[in-house]
Amino acid sequence: MVSARAHLWFSNGKAGDAARFYEQHIPDSKVTNVVSAPGGLPHTEPGEFIVDFTVAGMPVTAINAGDEFTLSEAFSVYLTVEGQKEVDKYWDLLTADGGLEQPCGWCKDKFGVSWQIVPRELEELCGDMSTPANRRALDAMFTMTKIDIAAMRKAYDDA
Repeated sequence: MVSARAHLWFSNGKAGDAARFYEQHIPDSKVTNVVSAPGGLPHTEPGEFIVDFTVAGMPVTAINAGDEFTLSEAFSVYLTVEGQKEVDKYWDLLTADGGLEQPCGWCKDKFGVSWQIVPRELEELCGDMSTPANRRALDAMFTMTKIDIAAMRKAYDDA
């Protein structure tokens, strides 16, 4: 049997805090296992070392390790949501307390994890980007931080 999961390296020691935050606020998220660091492990503080969890059903293993590697936008969680109300809810949640807004529906949470908050409507509006309507919606998105579905729909519908 073959399986896969995301692996996140936390250089700030916040893997457990992040996993518990997601468990509390994002449906179908749960901490499933925590391993303490064995004594004498290089570049590792005592305490939580490996944290296994799911976020929106996606399995993740996180490690609290040294600062050799850091989280970046090169890996992001693509969170598909229903409608503007959920876009706003998760955007506000993930950018609070030191999170960062970024272009085109991307943000970074207070733990340093990058997210894309994507309404299901985005697939319809941008499609395969082959029509003028798709391109207008995409161009509108390029001007946004948080996705504004109504503005994208207006751009899509404008001929």
